[in-house]
Amino acid sequence: MSSKVRVRFAPSPTGPLHIGGVRTALYNYLFAKKHNGDFILRIEDTDQNRYVEGAEQYIIDSLNWCNIPYDEGPGKEKDCGPYRQSERKNLYKEYADQLIESGNAYYAFDTAESLDAHRKEHEAEGKTFIYNWHNREKLKNSLALSSEEVAKRIEKGEHYVIRFKAPKDEILHTVDEIRGEMEIDTSILDDKVLYKSDGMPTYHLANIVDDHLMKITHVIRGEEWLPSLALHVLLYRSLGWESPKFAHLPLILKPKGKGKLSKRDGDKLGFPVFPLEWKDPNSGEIASGYREDGYFPEAVTNMLAFLGWNPGTEQEFFTIEELTEVFDLKRVHKAGAKFDPEKTKWFQQHYLQESDNSYIASEFLKILKTKNIDATLEYTKHVVDLVKERAIFIEDIWEQGFYFFVNPTSYDPKNTKKAWKETTNELMKELISVLKNIEDFKADKVSEEVKNWIKSKEIGFGKVMQPLRISLVGSLQGVDIFQIAEAIGKDKTIYRIENAIQIIKK
Repeated sequence: MSSKVRVRFAPSPTGPLHIGGVRTALYNYLFAKKHNGDFILRIEDTDQNRYVEGAEQYIIDSLNWCNIPYDEGPGKEKDCGPYRQSERKNLYKEYADQLIESGNAYYAFDTAESLDAHRKEHEAEGKTFIYNWHNREKLKNSLALSSEEVAKRIEKGEHYVIRFKAPKDEILHTVDEIRGEMEIDTSILDDKVLYKSDGMPTYHLANIVDDHLMKITHVIRGEEWLPSLALHVLLYRSLGWESPKFAHLPLILKPKGKGKLSKRDGDKLGFPVFPLEWKDPNSGEIASGYREDGYFPEAVTNMLAFLGWNPGTEQEFFTIEELTEVFDLKRVHKAGAKFDPEKTKWFQQHYLQESDNSYIASEFLKILKTKNIDATLEYTKHVVDLVKERAIFIEDIWEQGFYFFVNPTSYDPKNTKKAWKETTNELMKELISVLKNIEDFKADKVSEEVKNWIKSKEIGFGKVMQPLRISLVGSLQGVDIFQIAEAIGKDKTIYRIENAIQIIKK
């Protein structure tokens, strides 16, 4: 086996990539990069009935968006290609034949109907039908039939499958990089089908052959593959190959209740379970994605890294490079990890605050364009600087700072009723005169002049400040009122106060 670390992510193109799959890809990527190894993408498309148009491209786009690009795979062909299982069809029969020759596999001619009858018979007796050492020599296969009979059936074109011959009465010792040493009694294993009657390998055979030919050193995959571990280890042994190291990642669990995180949980609780938006080519149904919901890829990968792993320190925010440096399979948990949508938002908020204001402003300008609002990058950057600490997503900038871009056309009735007294109109007119006399219309200067004027009148600050905020914003929300006045400028500030006087008076 290659001394260079080589790992693979091998999804099936049967729909969008779930974030559980993205986490598997992320851990593979981090492990490979930590050990200066290769991260390979292999598309497991042997099940043509479940193949979904566009799913492969979706997988590739998702990995790229999450900043976990693969080194080898579709479109990045190297020595171990092709990287789609459907294009490797001709490889597998040779190994199935090899297993038959070595006595580790056999031809089985049982029809689906006869196996179904056996199953029902067992159920009637309260037992479970397992095709293995208990009964394999009584069923229609090359272990029970003569070699002449077998040859005749194959020649006639009779349908058959190739089954693995699981050993009886052996305790198989194996090691999982996360779960430690494991013992499996081979007597409880069934004789899995390795090669189907349609001439296609099953996942078990194809995956072992591909991993061997692609020189994979570590198989890092989801916990759902644990029940297949014994078979896979036995297949390596039967083919005379050195087995890679295996690591089975814990499940990602629902935020509430028991079980695996599903799309339904996301729909119910209002968060995405896919990295990118997905439009089902058959039903046209659209599933939301983290990218389209406004999340930064850094927030998503940082959140996923912590779903089942921790660095053993207090640090919570990591770049991909930092994650690569500290990632260790030994620190991956055995128990499932509960998904927390709020924690994802917390990561997102952090990365938004850390983000460059020019970038946020240029992205926010696209949102303004959809509202037919023209603004300069410089002005928008200033607004971002004032309001971004209250935002989680770029689109929140609008909710937090719309009043920098549009004049209020209505005024919050509840706040207005409380703040706008009989004397307010006169006070606001006086305030306009004060503002008109300010030459240098900077926030601190405006603040100083207005506050001095309020003190000189010996009235409460609220009597002026609340109506002023309502005039400029339309409600009592928003950042420092003098910052707003400076940003929109003297003319607009005065215009908005005059407007409020006119409208509220009515």
